[in-house]
Amino acid sequence: MRRRYRYKKLLVFFESTLLLMIETMLFAYIWYTHYIHYIKLSFYHRGNYAVIGSYTLILFLITKLYDGFKLGYLRLMDVLYSQILSLLCSNALMYIQLCIISRDYMNPLQLFEMTITELVVIISWVFIWSWLYTKIYPPRRMILIYGEETPENLIEKLHSRKDKYQICDIVPVQEGIKAVLERIGAYENVILCDVPADIQNTIVEYCFQHSIRSYMIPKVTDIMLLGAEQIHLFDTPILLLRNQGLSGEHLIIKRFMDIVISFFMLIFTSPLMLLIAVCIKLQDGGAIIYRQKRLTQDGREFDICKFRSMRIDSEKYGARLTQKGDSRVTQVGKVIRNLHFDELPQLFNILKGDMSLVGPRPERPEIAIQYRKIVPEFDFRLKVKAGLTGYAQVYGKYNTTPQDKLKLDMFYIEHYSVWMDMKLLLLTFKILFQKENTEGVGEDQVTAVKGE
Repeated sequence: MRRRYRYKKLLVFFESTLLLMIETMLFAYIWYTHYIHYIKLSFYHRGNYAVIGSYTLILFLITKLYDGFKLGYLRLMDVLYSQILSLLCSNALMYIQLCIISRDYMNPLQLFEMTITELVVIISWVFIWSWLYTKIYPPRRMILIYGEETPENLIEKLHSRKDKYQICDIVPVQEGIKAVLERIGAYENVILCDVPADIQNTIVEYCFQHSIRSYMIPKVTDIMLLGAEQIHLFDTPILLLRNQGLSGEHLIIKRFMDIVISFFMLIFTSPLMLLIAVCIKLQDGGAIIYRQKRLTQDGREFDICKFRSMRIDSEKYGARLTQKGDSRVTQVGKVIRNLHFDELPQLFNILKGDMSLVGPRPERPEIAIQYRKIVPEFDFRLKVKAGLTGYAQVYGKYNTTPQDKLKLDMFYIEHYSVWMDMKLLLLTFKILFQKENTEGVGEDQVTAVKGE
């Protein structure tokens, strides 16, 4: 079994390459049979190869960005959604390129027919290869080791991926390290959750020695260590944790990007924002813009701007997060919330300097106080400005617990780069149409804390 898993990445690479080749050949077919005849300046062979190669490159980069090649890692429908979205974006970009090459508007009919064909191929391909992948690589039989509290939230998430994980045993560290290691020996996969550092080190060393695959739910300090700089004092390796947020050059580049991108986004989205404003006004005659106190860098409060998506009296009983099927949300509000269009006025907050395009989503002061009682380190995420979108929004959900939200935001802060900001902005487009990213908290919850 272990030997078989060594070739898993090779199988995924082969599957992805084969699909990319099929899509490339479909484009090459319509290029040689149709579009090449509309080019005013004749192409030599290398020119044709360049056009076909550019399509392959665009499709590869966008599919990789949207995780369309992660068969077996993501859920089946997530892979399918990523592949379809990547295809549509790539073909749209390629149509623009074809118009530029021909110096005229091209008939999109053949490209549309190719897109339909590719969609059929992709849907069939993903289902067939997912079935084959599951047959070759059945769910991993795992043992879960946990600390003081039973990780019910983690167990629930693992059970939602029965195609990938099979929890066969759950052991608390209170049973003693000797008993834990004996139980581990019967499995090839171990997952550690909230295990004390000394016991965790012993288990990790044991797993390394016996080639047992290990998964670890990181603590906040573990994420800090992942972002540490490696230096050496003669022959002694040292990890340097600067703990200062972003560097000076990153702050300058980030602010420049915020101003330029938000300015052009305001111009581009102004017709849409005007339409939304009219719809909100016609809905109930109330205010169009909703202002609310939020927290940004270093705990500073500011007034966030959003399109009002709830009734005027929505918080007469106090502050709370939106629930699933919340009756306070208006009909217009449901639409703009599902598409995240209610966030567009925050572009003015970005230009003003209260927010950034990318960063931890700003919390309300009163809700942040509640989170601090459960997660004292929750304010660690305030090392940088709050963002319109962020790492926790792309890889988490609206109702992500404060513990997980903190870890995701800390990962962003500790691994910040300009490329990461650009990647998260592009990935935000992907989650616009995923309902689970706007799903509210449970009916019995005021915040995103589980078990309220």
